[in-house]
Amino acid sequence: MKLKQKCAVITGGANGIGRAVAELFVAEGARIAILDCDRRNGEAAAAALNGRALFLPCDVSDSRQADEALQTAVSHLDTIDILINDAASQLNKPLLETSDEEFRKVLDINLTATFHFTREAAKLMIAHRHPGVIVNFSSTFAFVGSPGYIAYHASKGGVAAFTRAAAIALMPHGIRVNAIAPGTTDTPGLHAGARDTGDEAKGMESFLRLQPLGRFGRPEEIARAVLFLASDDAGFVYGANLLADGGYTII
Repeated sequence: MKLKQKCAVITGGANGIGRAVAELFVAEGARIAILDCDRRNGEAAAAALNGRALFLPCDVSDSRQADEALQTAVSHLDTIDILINDAASQLNKPLLETSDEEFRKVLDINLTATFHFTREAAKLMIAHRHPGVIVNFSSTFAFVGSPGYIAYHASKGGVAAFTRAAAIALMPHGIRVNAIAPGTTDTPGLHAGARDTGDEAKGMESFLRLQPLGRFGRPEEIARAVLFLASDDAGFVYGANLLADGGYTII
């Protein structure tokens, strides 16, 4: 087991990739806390994990809620070895149609919350006097452009740059910081983005045409890449943005 006796906090763990990460981490021996604003699916995810998972409702863009949830998680787990910053918001909307409020909301959830949780988790890891690991969620959209998703592109590009800076800042404290950059993965968020086009079926078809592998990624495939970054197997990896995209960014 790669995460035996480890304690992990996973934001956005109620659905999609985050839930796959939660399930894999428990299978690999970790005890976890899932933080998510989706109470119904979050409770269901935790209940399915045989008492090794705690669910805490949390809007990650609200710093007060974030701090309370993180403190509760650490009190329950006794410590924090791993932080997974997976919570995210997507908005498939062109630049000229995106409002200031919509842009800010996406950045608050995707980028500012990643900064806030990284800072606060790092403080706890340092106080507990043991090394820790932080894995952020970037995206292929940090490295390529598209006519929609303007706020999402900006936020994930910020996460990629923030990860590199945080890796250097926290290296002296024995904390490894990296990011996973998933490609187009079959999650509820992908379907929501397709619906934003006005026709979900046609939207999914248009997304699929861009995939050189001819299929979307599966959440469990991304989870295995996250496990690598979170485990001792990645002991010499700092500040990386690991692309798991089925070749999307190489064509």
